Amino acid sequence: QLQLVESGGGLVQAGGSLRLSCAASGSIFSINAMGWYRQAPGKQRELVATITSGGSTNYADSVKGRFTISRDDAENTVYLQMNSLKPEDTAVYYCNAVISAYGTPKYHYWGQGTQVTVSS
Repeated sequence: QLQLVESGGGLVQAGGSLRLSCAASGSIFSINAMGWYRQAPGKQRELVATITSGGSTNYADSVKGRFTISRDDAENTVYLQMNSLKPEDTAVYYCNAVISAYGTPKYHYWGQGTQVTVSS
């Protein structure tokens, strides 16, 4: 069964750093774009950052210069390095990946989410 498993969330003080990881496992043929989204209480889920299979990246304006997305295709893993964290970064962070499993078309897969809490 194909799945995404996230790790690395937690509680950190404002100005601190966290690194999120998301590993894909299962019968994977290829992984296209990967990304991170977040959802704060009472708000809609929003894009944080994405990275294509060619390494092109895209960031939300609110995280530019503070967050860095990267991927390790040998490990089917995407990372989000978060620096200079602010209380408004508090949210559940979700990993997303467009994956082709063997014998199936491309499909968007989501992780279960990991909580990031930034205290002031």
